[in-house]
Amino acid sequence: MADDDSSVKMRLRRPKDGPRGPIGRLWARWWVKALVVLAVLAGIAYAVFFALFMRDLPSVDKLTTYEPPLPTNVRGNDGMPIHSYARERRVELSYDEYPPLLVRAFLAAEDKTFFSHHGVDYFGVASAMWDNLRSSKRARGASTITQQVAKNLLIGNEHSYARKVREAILAFRIEDTLSKQKILELYLNQIALGRNAFGVQAASYAYFGKDPSQLDLAQYAYLAILPKGPSNYDPDRHAERALARRHYVLKEMLDNGFITQEQYAQADAEPLGTVPRQTPKTEVAGTGYFVEEVRRQLIDKFGEDAAGGPYSVYAGGLWVRTSLDEKLQDYAQTALRNGLLRYDRGRGWAGPITHVEIDGDRWQSALLNTNIGLDFQDWRAAIVISVGGGEAQLGFANSETGTLPASGAQMPVRGVGGTAFAALKPGDIIAVAPEGSGFALRAIPKVSGAFVAEEPSTGRVLAMQGGFDFRLQAFNRATQAMRQPGSTIKPIVYAAALEGGMTPASVIVDGPYCVYQGARLGNKCFRNFGNQGGSGSHTMRWGVEQSRNLMTVRAAAQTGMPKVVSLMDRIGVGKYPPYLSFALGAGETTVSRMVNAYTILENGGKAHQPTLIDFVQDRHGKVIWPENWRGCEGCNAPDWNGKAMPRPQSRGKQVVDPLSAYQMVHIAEGVVTRGTAVVLRDLDRPMFGKTGTNSGPTDVWFIGGTPQIIGGLYIGYDTPKSLGGYAQGGTVAAPIFKEFAIKAYEGLPKIPFRAPAGIRMVRIDRQSGKPVFGAWPTDDPKSAVIWEAFKPESEPRRVFKRGEPLDPAVAAAAAAAARAKAAQQADQQQNRRDSDFLQREGGIY
Repeated sequence: MADDDSSVKMRLRRPKDGPRGPIGRLWARWWVKALVVLAVLAGIAYAVFFALFMRDLPSVDKLTTYEPPLPTNVRGNDGMPIHSYARERRVELSYDEYPPLLVRAFLAAEDKTFFSHHGVDYFGVASAMWDNLRSSKRARGASTITQQVAKNLLIGNEHSYARKVREAILAFRIEDTLSKQKILELYLNQIALGRNAFGVQAASYAYFGKDPSQLDLAQYAYLAILPKGPSNYDPDRHAERALARRHYVLKEMLDNGFITQEQYAQADAEPLGTVPRQTPKTEVAGTGYFVEEVRRQLIDKFGEDAAGGPYSVYAGGLWVRTSLDEKLQDYAQTALRNGLLRYDRGRGWAGPITHVEIDGDRWQSALLNTNIGLDFQDWRAAIVISVGGGEAQLGFANSETGTLPASGAQMPVRGVGGTAFAALKPGDIIAVAPEGSGFALRAIPKVSGAFVAEEPSTGRVLAMQGGFDFRLQAFNRATQAMRQPGSTIKPIVYAAALEGGMTPASVIVDGPYCVYQGARLGNKCFRNFGNQGGSGSHTMRWGVEQSRNLMTVRAAAQTGMPKVVSLMDRIGVGKYPPYLSFALGAGETTVSRMVNAYTILENGGKAHQPTLIDFVQDRHGKVIWPENWRGCEGCNAPDWNGKAMPRPQSRGKQVVDPLSAYQMVHIAEGVVTRGTAVVLRDLDRPMFGKTGTNSGPTDVWFIGGTPQIIGGLYIGYDTPKSLGGYAQGGTVAAPIFKEFAIKAYEGLPKIPFRAPAGIRMVRIDRQSGKPVFGAWPTDDPKSAVIWEAFKPESEPRRVFKRGEPLDPAVAAAAAAAARAKAAQQADQQQNRRDSDFLQREGGIY
């Protein structure tokens, strides 16, 4: 029995003490279990750490292709800068373009151990943590330049310890990906330094008006203090604080061996030397309307912000070449302004530009908030601070003050009476100009208008002025104001008549003309300007030169108004219903459209859309618009290189018969020679054009020019009202164009308008339109005999009665003329063969 018990006990103990596998024996050890627990805890900790700090971290690879937001730079047709569109003023430089001493100043101020750490300065972190534990103020950071790059470009500026951890992780990754020089380049190009300057290059100009290469050590040190808080070290409000911080940076540069003791002492003794803060404005005065229209077109094409795409206007760094000619823009602006002032002179003061409420002594901020300025001669925008004692105290945007004596504001108040001085109130914003020891009041014209100049062969807009002053009102009347063009529409009406078979010598009755419009409207009877009656039958030419309404509506009726409005549509003036009143300019259009329509007539009926932008390049110089753009290689070569001449591609579309277009231009030359625009005749060059005066008159116009430049303008009130019965296109608008043309055409060759193949120049009697054989045209503008342009087989001919014997002398002359014509045709045929051969061989043409 005892043996049985022993055997049972032995069997029960054997499984417990028997041999185990290697894993079992290893797991039996306590330290293995501890390691497993630690590994699990580490895994959990990593998962938590990943979820809190690493899950949404951006890729550092973005920095290898990072492109900072850059302004769009606009240039004129000569390549010179005229404007830039920017919310962040920035110029991107490579690391090698920054002066070494400037780089050392930023290292001394921000990260002395930059070239020795790997993204995080551990000693700096420990020091900051100790300071933060001892202080209840906002936590002090210890960010390296690498961490600041991570913050600024990848994760944002949230103030939290979580952000600092994420920032440190990214700093390690950035150091593994980019070189130290590339990191510094990103930092120096991106950092915000105040005065709307981002990056050191932009800040250098904002604070000192110089390139970084032109600054000295003290100025480098001042720029280096700004990343800590530009507003804290504003040179105007906190100059002492800025000097103290600059001293610290210079001392750090000395202690780190970046500069010598002599350099330190000299720089530390210098004043700040900053320039006054300047309100961003158009770089080239007088281009406001033009560059604003360019901005609208660019935004329509590329978008406004970076979210809209890589080529956005305010972040894409575009380089825009425009067609603006600065000299022509100045001439157009000056001529229009002078014309507006001439018309408005003597009508009195129309009141302040605007009125604002002044809060105590804060008149300067009230003035600045209006963003009102003046860009005309020596005029300035001022706010009336107080009125009393026979003078008004004035304040200006730059904080200066002045006085306006009562004697300087004696003009009457328009429509009210009394003097302008008596009407002044504190808070009025007015225009003044220096006079004596004070200032004198100036009147901004209430009447307005627009001027456009265009190159007919290309459609490039060379100048655009949309009002008196862009800084007063940005509304661009050249492209946005819809006005009735009056008689300037007539050349287009007559061009349709010429296409329909009429000739410049066609006789049209200048007499009463009425149209039945139905039972409700009854008869519509047209009249000439000034209610003048008819004068009988005259040629089309005479009707255009004298701007006779009755002849125009007869020509339109004979041609058919559907054909007339169809041409108005094709030529870009507008889409109108086929009513006769539109033949006299009742349809609304813009100055820009009308000028372009006249360029089409001058260009042989070939249309080019008016363009302000020649081409757009991205920040790397690639042309991105127009699509499929190709430069004209060799077009500007100083001399022929012996190869085929370059041939710029013509993109024009033929919208008017070229023969009809030339006939209309040739007729409109007579408007300048002896018609309603005769004031331009003494310019003494081939020129065509047409004046316009609509009902009221509410607007007066002139459109015209030479083969090199076509210009046009209108004058009228923004809220249409009568300009006065004496105001006409020939007396108000044409003189403005003349003032422009005197300077614009100076030095240009006198080029005649080019007739297309097929035009026949025939001597006719100017009054009757009949052919003349025994006399020749003279230089007298009112010569009885003139050259007239006809299409083939449309010219008037001498008529003989049947059976009437032909005079032998006439017969001989006719035979000689026939032989000469045959010889001429033979020569032309030979010349055509020669020309074809040269073209096939790529020769000169």
